Amino acid sequence: MAQVDPLVAQLDRRYRTLQTQRSNWEKHWQELADYMLPRKADIVKKRTQGDKRTELIYDGTAIHAVELLSSSLHGMLTSPSTPWFSMRYRDQDLQRNDVANEWLETCIDQMYQAFHRSNFQQEIHELYYDLVVFGTAALYVEFEPDGLRFASRHIAEICVSENSSGRVDTIYRKFKLSARAISMQFEQKMLPQKIEKDIKNDPYKEHEIIHAVFPRGEVGGKIAKDKPIASVYYLADGLTLLSESGFDDFPFMIPRFVKDSVSQYGRSPAMTALPDVKMLNKMSETTIKAAQKQIDPPLMVPDDGFMMPVRTTPGALNFYRTGTRDRLEPLNIGANNPLGLNMEEQRRNAIRQAFYVDQLLVGQSQTMTATEVLQRNEEKMRLLGPVLGRLQAELLQPLISRSFALLLRNGLLPAAPEELQGREIDIEYVSPLAKAQKLTDLQSMLRGFEIMMQVSEVAPVMDYLDDDKLVQYLVEVTGMPARVIKSNEEVARMRREQAEAQAQAQQAQQQQEAAELVGQAGPGLKAVSEAGLI
Repeated sequence: MAQVDPLVAQLDRRYRTLQTQRSNWEKHWQELADYMLPRKADIVKKRTQGDKRTELIYDGTAIHAVELLSSSLHGMLTSPSTPWFSMRYRDQDLQRNDVANEWLETCIDQMYQAFHRSNFQQEIHELYYDLVVFGTAALYVEFEPDGLRFASRHIAEICVSENSSGRVDTIYRKFKLSARAISMQFEQKMLPQKIEKDIKNDPYKEHEIIHAVFPRGEVGGKIAKDKPIASVYYLADGLTLLSESGFDDFPFMIPRFVKDSVSQYGRSPAMTALPDVKMLNKMSETTIKAAQKQIDPPLMVPDDGFMMPVRTTPGALNFYRTGTRDRLEPLNIGANNPLGLNMEEQRRNAIRQAFYVDQLLVGQSQTMTATEVLQRNEEKMRLLGPVLGRLQAELLQPLISRSFALLLRNGLLPAAPEELQGREIDIEYVSPLAKAQKLTDLQSMLRGFEIMMQVSEVAPVMDYLDDDKLVQYLVEVTGMPARVIKSNEEVARMRREQAEAQAQAQQAQQQQEAAELVGQAGPGLKAVSEAGLI
């Protein structure tokens, strides 16, 4: 037997520990998937591809609610049709620098193009499904020769661990690859003998691979020590090292929908709704059986006089002895009970509330005033605001930062001017949800402005407003692009020119008025002069 690599042995021990910590979650995730995401219901149950997975579902309310919330988060946070992020300098002086703004906006445009060319939208949509159902999701971001590549990882494949700050900095992923795929991904010299044998004889035979990503320095290694994040692939069967490398930054985004302080994994709306979902499915199953009995009820048949068996097909003939009063009669089972239907509707409403369906589907009728529309949007923001905060910290911010770094390192973004190198850049979210939150502040400011306008009729309150700062605030809140806003230097120059032109016009007017006065006084002054009075 070949000697096990010490690095792989140490990593595998850590993986077993994390797997044990995750085991309590697995049955819960399996149950969630069985009822609300059946296409991913293979966490504890091992199913073959194409196997039927909807045998437990009698009501589709929860499945539709999951689809609605996932699609809504996709549209509100990372919409494929509208901008959802921007960037700006932390230094306010640079925010007013034309060269700096032009370079930054060029980078933003190039990033959007890179996202559109990649598989980002497909994979991020899959991530939202995992987030809504399991409470924890994983998105892998890497660079390939043709650009960015994204991959949403199944919750059944990953084990995670947090650092002291509560951020996920370690992930182990266990997955299967065919012998053919293994030979394409890893160097030939690293492949064990059994893989080389399968490549020749059975290239599509699958083997389990474990990918460990963790901070450099926690576990010893030999390769890529200059990279702060270590990356190790090894074969689960035999613990054979396949690859050792590293990353400049953590390649996984691990968002949690909500999370308590004592667990690495998150909780989801699906977990809240699970009791109601299970009850609704059981009630729906019972209702279906009751309806079937009502439509095709059991029959009461006399124990003599009939030619058996009883035929219940349309047009069937059943023979009984002449002269008897015995008949085939349906058995009254009391299946027509509206109480069960009312209870089912109560469960459906509870499920919809857990997935924010009522808030997401709020319609805007023609009779609604602007104030009513605003109030409904504010309610939506209050409900989804905490979720947005966590997703910004655990998904959007690391996603944009890593994508920016990958594109910059691989030459797909213009190099920063020398004076901009090393300057800090903040990520700004301009998604529909983030805009709606900012517009709420804008509405409050506008209401205050209206009040000040009314008060200004009796008191000089408008003197307290700074016009320039007001414009800057409006530009920031509304998300207007910097390219359409004049710089401070241009505004100052324009104001100087306007002041000079106004002064010149005023001086010319004064000279003209003086000339007119002299012209009007001319005859009188001449008469006085001729009289010798002056």
